[in-house]
Amino acid sequence: MVTRGALTGITVLDLSRLLPGPYCSMILADHGARVISLEDKKFLAEGHFVQLLNRNKEHISLNLKTEEGKKIFYQIARNADVILEQFRPGVVERLGVDYNTVKKINPRIIYCSITGYGQTGPYKHRVGHDANYLSIAGVLDLIGNKNQPPAIPGVQIADIAGGGMNAAIGILLALQSRERTGKGQYVDISMTDGMVGLLPVALFFHQLTGLFPERGDNMLSHRYACYNTYETADGKYLTLGAVETRFWKNICEKMGVPEYIPHQYDDQKRAEIIHFFRTKMAEKTLQEWTRELGELELCWSPVNNLSEAIQDIHLRERKMFVDVPHQNGRTTTTLGIPIKLSDTPGSIHREPDQFGQSTENVLKEFGYSQEEIQVFKANDVI
Repeated sequence: MVTRGALTGITVLDLSRLLPGPYCSMILADHGARVISLEDKKFLAEGHFVQLLNRNKEHISLNLKTEEGKKIFYQIARNADVILEQFRPGVVERLGVDYNTVKKINPRIIYCSITGYGQTGPYKHRVGHDANYLSIAGVLDLIGNKNQPPAIPGVQIADIAGGGMNAAIGILLALQSRERTGKGQYVDISMTDGMVGLLPVALFFHQLTGLFPERGDNMLSHRYACYNTYETADGKYLTLGAVETRFWKNICEKMGVPEYIPHQYDDQKRAEIIHFFRTKMAEKTLQEWTRELGELELCWSPVNNLSEAIQDIHLRERKMFVDVPHQNGRTTTTLGIPIKLSDTPGSIHREPDQFGQSTENVLKEFGYSQEEIQVFKANDVI
């Protein structure tokens, strides 16, 4: 089914793998871009082919270390709007598929590179993963409990927010610029840079108070009762996020302690108030609190695990978890599309390709015969 979206007519050639790049190109594909994912079949055995990220895309296998593989790449690149890659700095130059090479045959190309530390700087050649980028940026030090080791989050914040999302933003900005100038450009995305970009509130409070925020002990991380997590009688948890005075007033009145209203951020009383709320919340189960707190303006919510989030009535209504049928007759739950556009909404319109599933079809589209394709297979080009 042909689905039109905000990016219909844009062709993306995606050389990336693992999480950041494929997440970026999934966003673009969800909104109508044609995404051709390109990967050497030698990586298939590593088991890092995340099927969910390959929805709405075509996947081809291509060995860029062969001369014929490079020629095929150039043929597709001539007709592409965007190239996305996630190799270490210098790799695409050695392969001969770098920005300076491609722009000679396609001056309008938007070429985006995602790396851990960026294309410049003393760390640019370092290897790393999500936890490393969080660490260097000063983010990981803020995650976890006071007087306990930093806690690595259970989701890949640097990969997805610092890499995938920022790459999508950079590509869209470059496409908009091209509309005005007719010129393509290079987009340098560092996942570590992206994590530094998550620190405006932490830096603001430092500038305001002269103090650096500490793990599990700052205004928006467990220091005060109004912004905290609480265990319920059944071992589950709920959160309070009553930052504004009016919400704090409401929760204090609901809990029968109006005397705490003027002491929301009182460091002399904070331990007492936190102890009260911990004791109070432990008196009832999460289900009982859900019924009692309901839709009151208290800035509260249950702490859902993934199983509970998948079944959450609001997230289902918003289509953030959707059940998708497959050709094999099975149905699987996948992530929905968080960006809601009224006129050109994104969509899930194509099952994820198997590894290299579209190789022959794409090559035929770009003028290669079945006989040539068979030769490519025999010579490990595809």
